[in-house]
Amino acid sequence: MARSTARKRALNTLYEADEKGQDILSLLAERIAHPGAQTPLPDYAITIVRAVAKYLVTLDRALADHSKGWNIKRMAVVDRNILRIAAWEILGNDEVPDKVAIDEALGQAKTLSDDESLSFIHGVLSALCADKDQYDLEAEAAERARIAAEKAAAEKEAAEQATAEQAKADQEKAEQAETAQTETGQANAERTSAGSEPVDVPGPVPVAATDNVPGIDTDTDTDTDTDTTVPPLASA
Repeated sequence: MARSTARKRALNTLYEADEKGQDILSLLAERIAHPGAQTPLPDYAITIVRAVAKYLVTLDRALADHSKGWNIKRMAVVDRNILRIAAWEILGNDEVPDKVAIDEALGQAKTLSDDESLSFIHGVLSALCADKDQYDLEAEAAERARIAAEKAAAEKEAAEQATAEQAKADQEKAEQAETAQTETGQANAERTSAGSEPVDVPGPVPVAATDNVPGIDTDTDTDTDTDTTVPPLASA
């Protein structure tokens, strides 16, 4: 009975995380720290949730392999999480007999799902039991962890290389500016000693002022009949 209760509490947590789209372990941490009106999560419930989170990819693949074309994401939220718990107990918990794992899953489905789901869950789990030796949760989890570590290391190396290249570029730019300033100072010193005016470091060329506004012809046609003389202001 104690483990049946733990399975229900684990299902509640997995269902909530799935519905919210929240990371399973982050929600579990919240439920452990703040159980609210409920009693603290049983140890076995915590074990189930952590195991499902750790082996989720393999569990979902195993369920999809035996669901006769049904994608795991197309299943009802409660059904797929009942299946995940049972799949972990079948594939990853030698303390629980396969028959017990299936019976517990069916017991939850009778309360929370319809008759069609009940039959579906029974068929998937029975087929999984027959092929359980095809799946190695620990090996697959270790391989995913290795790939993730290699990816993280590669990303870190790329970021460090980009930082180093930027620092090198900034250093070269600073050295070029310092060299230009030094050369200008030396040239000015030579010109001063020779009695010539020093020169400034070349800057932007100023744009000459103009009275013409782009797009408006300001040339006056002396042959025009129009009198463009501004009349004198009338006296007050």
